[in-house]
Amino acid sequence: MWVVFVCNISKFYSCVRGETLFLEIETLYLKQLTYKNIKISFTDEGKGTAVILLHGFLENKTMWNKYFSTLLKNHRVITIDLLGHGETECHGYVHAMEDQADMIFAVLIALRIRKAVLVGHSMGGYVALAFAEIYPDYVKGLFLLNSTTRADSAERKINRDRAIVAVKQNYTNFVSLSIANLFSENNRELLAQEIEKVKLEALKTPLQGIVAALEGMKIRKDREVLLHFAPYPIQLVLGKKDGVLNYDEQIDQIEGTKVALITFPDGHMSHIENETALKKVLLDFLKKIK
Repeated sequence: MWVVFVCNISKFYSCVRGETLFLEIETLYLKQLTYKNIKISFTDEGKGTAVILLHGFLENKTMWNKYFSTLLKNHRVITIDLLGHGETECHGYVHAMEDQADMIFAVLIALRIRKAVLVGHSMGGYVALAFAEIYPDYVKGLFLLNSTTRADSAERKINRDRAIVAVKQNYTNFVSLSIANLFSENNRELLAQEIEKVKLEALKTPLQGIVAALEGMKIRKDREVLLHFAPYPIQLVLGKKDGVLNYDEQIDQIEGTKVALITFPDGHMSHIENETALKKVLLDFLKKIK
């Protein structure tokens, strides 16, 4: 793997997984870059250990807004809109987790970040795991939030296909129902205003971005082996009433590992349902990073 800088800091060529890419830096702080002829949107603030925050399916980088003040005190915080989400454009019909990981790597190279802690919510966790497998030397730690190392089951793959049909038939209804189901039943009324905000952000996701993400998640690899052999700290956070990832089915993936587990009593949206507690867990984890 090599990187050759050409002319000045505004342009360079990079070889990523055997493919030559052209990245164009538009501002000093790299709020945006061109990658494989599409626009990638991200933020970059603060100093210290780099922390890459990766959102989940139907989310975007704004999901981390309430975490900035907590993290920026001692860390360099980068949030990235994944392919087909937020202000990052779609790249194809399928956005494989490996494709997402390559895009993240391009951002890190552009920002001259040598190692980072990756924090991924749900699909963002799948991307973080793909990145850790492909670019292990760039990882200082993994924080998997409401996520799993395991590939989709046969039943889950069928449900992905059904979801693709459903979103093509009624985009708005699919997004609204999908978001509501991410929260535990107890919180759907209590957090009604927050849920509505999440829905409004989700509705900014283009149809092609939704389909490409569903296709990509459906074909993702099992990466449980990383939990056993990764040389850096890993934190897993699960929700006891998660309607997306069955809690009991996720516990045994960390047996025999040094992975730390935190369990919250609510659903799939721990960053909202358990915000205060999660901030403490995240900061405690980052303190372990050397």
